[in-house]
Amino acid sequence: MSPFSCSAGTFVLLAFLIVVQPGSAQRVANDADFFVNQLLPVFTDSQCRLCHNDNGVASRSRLQFPDAAADRSRLKAFGLSLRTFVDPEHPVRSLLVLKPTQRIEHTGGQRIAPGSPEEGTLLTWVRYLAALTNVEGRPSTPRSKPHGRIRRLTHSQYNNAVHDLLGDQTNPADQFPQEDYIHGYRNQIEGQGISPLLAEGYRQAAEKLARNALRGGDHQRLIPCDPTSSTDESCRDAFIRSFGRKAFRRPLTNEEAHTYGELFRLGANSRNQFIEGARMVVEAMLQSPSFLFYAEPQPPPELRPYQAAALLSYFLWDTMPDDALLQAAEDGHLDTKDDIRSQASRMLDDPRSRRAFGQFLAQWLRFDRVETAVRDRRIYPEFSVELVDSMLEETRRLFNHLVWKSGDFTEFFSSDYGFLNTTMARLYGFGAPKEEFQHISFPVDSGRAGILGQATFLTVTSKPADTSPTERGLFVREHFLCQTVPPPPPGTDTTLPALSHDGPMTNRERLQVHLSNSACAACHGLVDNVGFGFERYDAIGRFREHQTVTIFPTQDELRRKARTKPTEYALPIDPAGFIHGLAGSAFSSPAELGRYLANDPGCQKCVVKQLFRYALGRPETDADQPSIEFAFERFRNSRFQFRELILAIVTTESFLGSRQS
Repeated sequence: MSPFSCSAGTFVLLAFLIVVQPGSAQRVANDADFFVNQLLPVFTDSQCRLCHNDNGVASRSRLQFPDAAADRSRLKAFGLSLRTFVDPEHPVRSLLVLKPTQRIEHTGGQRIAPGSPEEGTLLTWVRYLAALTNVEGRPSTPRSKPHGRIRRLTHSQYNNAVHDLLGDQTNPADQFPQEDYIHGYRNQIEGQGISPLLAEGYRQAAEKLARNALRGGDHQRLIPCDPTSSTDESCRDAFIRSFGRKAFRRPLTNEEAHTYGELFRLGANSRNQFIEGARMVVEAMLQSPSFLFYAEPQPPPELRPYQAAALLSYFLWDTMPDDALLQAAEDGHLDTKDDIRSQASRMLDDPRSRRAFGQFLAQWLRFDRVETAVRDRRIYPEFSVELVDSMLEETRRLFNHLVWKSGDFTEFFSSDYGFLNTTMARLYGFGAPKEEFQHISFPVDSGRAGILGQATFLTVTSKPADTSPTERGLFVREHFLCQTVPPPPPGTDTTLPALSHDGPMTNRERLQVHLSNSACAACHGLVDNVGFGFERYDAIGRFREHQTVTIFPTQDELRRKARTKPTEYALPIDPAGFIHGLAGSAFSSPAELGRYLANDPGCQKCVVKQLFRYALGRPETDADQPSIEFAFERFRNSRFQFRELILAIVTTESFLGSRQS
């Protein structure tokens, strides 16, 4: 029996629908151009690529679209590869027809309406593929080389660099225009242009930094010699080359040295002061693209070791290279993967690496949303800055414990222990620890484990007055499974039933509006069903036996004195949740889902992807897949040591290019 077989009645119905489709008989597919010109736009309009890619909710299916940057030849090859999903004997029973039309279960719901012109286009291509005899499986298609683009200092890298370069502690980049989160992080190349407002911020910061660094003399020892006069050319040149090497992370060219020498001379002559000349050089260098940008796609061969040093340093330390790293670049000790790994290992032993990966953690888990969260004080009177600080510190402690003590990083999701202070222990209903942020084991029946049981996650995915199953499910999908959930169709009404005294409802009951609406169900079924499994934990991470629905009196009721006090309803909670599309994922507590994710290859690989995106400042592409697979294999074989994952990423072709061997 064919694996695509269906009932005879269904086959007859399908055949009837195909015959009566308007215009279907006139369309003929002669070659792969039909797929690119006719069918691919149908798939695009139906949002198929959003789910069927390496980061889509259908990422584990055999069908994955090439990335959006694929050229025409690769798109044609992909169109031909769809023959894998075609039943040659009975084309209308092909999975390629039955799935998107929702005639059989499809995770993404109905994407192409049965009997529509779009289905006619699909069937034309399916018949063409069914008639082919010389296509076996999925054709191999060449991958393009991983690409890179110019990278600019992030605000935190700018602050750290001017601290290391000038001893400055004012964090001037905090006054720059705020960085946007793109693809989950603030360091993405896509958002690293320089607006006029940012350019003005750089100018003002450079002026102030240079003035402060040399006010009252060279207290920071920027000048490597003692000038004999304001026109001491030997000392001037030594200063320019020494400071320039640090600021630009490479030696200056002779032309650059001459240009900055002329600028120095103008400054020194204006006041007959060596320091004034040095100040002008510092101010100018801090505004140079050679300081503000640290990587380009195709650096000259002589600069590649220095770019490698900068890439390592800004990833592993979030700041400029030290003298040892620059010397390694100069001596040819950053030319091979073994060289890179050796330097990276040294750098990971430096305390600056903890600061750098603290940045990664904070952005991955969106600490900023917790820090700026607001809660209804009538419901959560204990919510405070101090509580938020304790939440985030608990998360940092678990992360640092696993990363820097060579733990199994899957325990980030499944650990039955944590690091709690008195504040967090009280919030969780545990006994007070003997020491602040002490390592403690959770009670067996607590339902908590790893990040999913922490108040950080439970708070960042909630609203001011209550939890949000939708946000919690979306966060799990996007941050821990690296899946992109399609956005709602334009014009979709997302309004939920209002709470009333006539029929108070739980969050699950109110969200049934989404799950019963065909326009909403496909996407909300992907996220809400995940979020329901966290409903026993409120908007600040406390355990609750019931959902307390509080209805406050309206202004009209207060005026009429019909109601003067809030009314509370204790409603039973159904904590059953599951991840649609993943077998065996049913759960009813953070601990159960945490154990599932810890053992799930998709979640494990997502950790690799998240760090890769942060390291390279961009999302991965099809061309990066060999690098992703290499890093994932090293991560898995090391029993999921995060440090080994870091070392694997910095030795990939995607990170440094193909010149290392």
